[in-house]
Amino acid sequence: MKQNKFSYKLGQFLLFAGPATILFAAVVIVPFFYGLYLTLTSWDGVAKTKPFVGFSNYTAAFADTDYWSALGRTAIYSVISVVLVNIVAFALAYLVTSGIKGQNFFRAGFFIPNLIGGIVLGYVWKFVFNRAFVAIGTAVTGHDSASILGTTNGALFALILVSVWQYAGYMMLIYVAGFMGVDNSLKEAALIDGCNNGQAMRNVIIPLMRSSFVQCIFLSTTRCFMVYDLNLSLTKGEPFNSSVMAAMHVYNKAFVYKNYGVGQAEALILFIICAVIGMLQVYIGKKGEVEA
Repeated sequence: MKQNKFSYKLGQFLLFAGPATILFAAVVIVPFFYGLYLTLTSWDGVAKTKPFVGFSNYTAAFADTDYWSALGRTAIYSVISVVLVNIVAFALAYLVTSGIKGQNFFRAGFFIPNLIGGIVLGYVWKFVFNRAFVAIGTAVTGHDSASILGTTNGALFALILVSVWQYAGYMMLIYVAGFMGVDNSLKEAALIDGCNNGQAMRNVIIPLMRSSFVQCIFLSTTRCFMVYDLNLSLTKGEPFNSSVMAAMHVYNKAFVYKNYGVGQAEALILFIICAVIGMLQVYIGKKGEVEA
């Protein structure tokens, strides 16, 4: 009887979860372990042989100053973007849950940028920065204006601006769910007790939305640290490689310069850094949620 029950459950698992499990293993698990193997070789992506070199690729990765410069640049970009994304998303969520006329239309409108792929989005904004803003600047100042993509700080600013424009709508939906999950009676009770709207928001609503903050900060952090498509189409790392993010550097190392071993080692280091940051952020957020 127990054997038949086990066979029945195994058959159900294979029927419903089996295809997804096989697909997940094929596109995630197997490539991950194959990538770990490549970090121990000096394969160039073309040769049939993959010479074993041990941990020398990790030594080369830690000695790659360009990689650590790109990683530091990514950290700056991520910190600024995450803060701005969540501030804008929270403000938009508050706006579209405040009962304004046409709030469902605004929700859809604010979410649309997230539906556009990073490659397409980068080319669209590249046209805006190089043509539209330059034309406006020329008309206002009376002389030729240069695109901000041509300057070091301007390229980074452009990446941050477009990232906020793209991600804020998605994070807004999570904050909207958080606002809708807060019982209105709690806010009304706070107002009756003498709190103004700002105090009620700070002392009642925001603490009850802690899980929404945890999710949004986690998602925006991981997205920003792994940004590649927008970086490629908007700036291509220019000017003078000053806007090369960590993911682009890893890609170039492996696929442009044909140094798969070092590229895979740097990708693994980036993965570990992102995983540690993500787990710490979730742990601290969840701990605060329990204490609240």
